[in-house]
Amino acid sequence: MSHAGFSSAWRRWTWRGLAGAALTLLLWLARLLQLAPGHAPAPQPTVTILVWHWPFTAQPPELSRNTCAAYGLSHCQLSTNRSLLARADAVVFHHRELETRRSYLPLAQRPRGQPWVWASMESPSHTHGLHRLRGIFNWVLSYRRDSDIFVPYGRLEPRQGPAPPLPAKNRLAAWVISNFHERQQRVQLYRQLAPHLRVDVFGRASRRPLCPNCLLPTLAPYHFYLAFENSQHRDYITEKFWRNALAAGAVPVVLGPPRATYEAFVPRDAFIHVDDFGSAFELATFLTGMNESHYQRFLAWRGRLRVQLLADWRERFCAICARLPHLPRDQVYEDLDGWFRG
Repeated sequence: MSHAGFSSAWRRWTWRGLAGAALTLLLWLARLLQLAPGHAPAPQPTVTILVWHWPFTAQPPELSRNTCAAYGLSHCQLSTNRSLLARADAVVFHHRELETRRSYLPLAQRPRGQPWVWASMESPSHTHGLHRLRGIFNWVLSYRRDSDIFVPYGRLEPRQGPAPPLPAKNRLAAWVISNFHERQQRVQLYRQLAPHLRVDVFGRASRRPLCPNCLLPTLAPYHFYLAFENSQHRDYITEKFWRNALAAGAVPVVLGPPRATYEAFVPRDAFIHVDDFGSAFELATFLTGMNESHYQRFLAWRGRLRVQLLADWRERFCAICARLPHLPRDQVYEDLDGWFRG
């Protein structure tokens, strides 16, 4: 290369190097400005969810600005202070208090465009008065998978570490029931099973009530638990399945929605569905004749999964914040009764 060519190449390389260094310097200065106190990114605004009345009690639990942070939602605040109605990001109403007229809807004071949430974890068979709520609510919070805010009674999560050992299984089947009515399908099925299967019955409807802290230790020695729902509806799988059976370490025998619904939540070999049998006698024969190796297959999921119960209403209401950015603002349930019973 000639001297002139070398000089030209040198100049081009030098200018490129200087330009690159200048760009790096500018980016560094911009980053410093972003980090400077006067140029800090705007903080994420806190979302306020007003709980108009707390479910099943006149004395709501203590709430703080960090209540939802315990569930991984740091910019979400629950409040029962009704003076916040005008500026709450959403207001949630639990149906039982509306149904029994222990609470009311502040329709005349409702700010324009404010989303209202209807909340219930009861089945349609035990939900009344929905015809009075046409055209009021924008979103629904319930156990139904097609809810705007879907909150199941429980779920399975990956387990960290080995599963805790279960106590010795020296009893066959248990059932806890509070309301015993002959017209219920679960009671009729129990009547058919009883001559062929020893079932120990606990709860307010029996002569053996259980204190809250006694429930799981009492049920743990049983091989099977009759997780019979009080009514059969879409996605209606309650604490009878999640807590009384799975969390206690008993294999659930389920009466509720179809098998496919349960399989959307748990492995197909984690439960026994009554629909898989032609009669109560066939079911009883299957349960009483099961050997130990077969039984252990129903508990195999415990080695990799654990039960997470979702029974706290604070966690349920905080879930509104997680869904808030994804929910349609212009949606209105014109026929809430038709949707819930559909």
